Amino acid sequence: MTWLWVIIVGLVLGLIAKAIIPGKQQIPLWLTVIFGMLGSVLGNWAATGLGVAETGGVDWIRHLLQLAGAVIIVAIGDRLWVSMRGRKKQTT
Repeated sequence: MTWLWVIIVGLVLGLIAKAIIPGKQQIPLWLTVIFGMLGSVLGNWAATGLGVAETGGVDWIRHLLQLAGAVIIVAIGDRLWVSMRGRKKQTT
């Protein structure tokens, strides 16, 4: 059941990150989920480093850091995806 939540959170964070980033992202949905999951891990790592990983009630700061991590990962990952896809089209 834990993996199901990880996938759902990755999907939600990835889609929100794609909505925040200006322009159209060209990464497929499966990569959006993976980048959302990686952003969540990055945000959790940052929250732990800042000492806000475990608070009473809703962890808004941790969730915002997870979203920021997803935005960063999706933005970088989209640029890498586009450059890799472009390079494949040039060689064929």
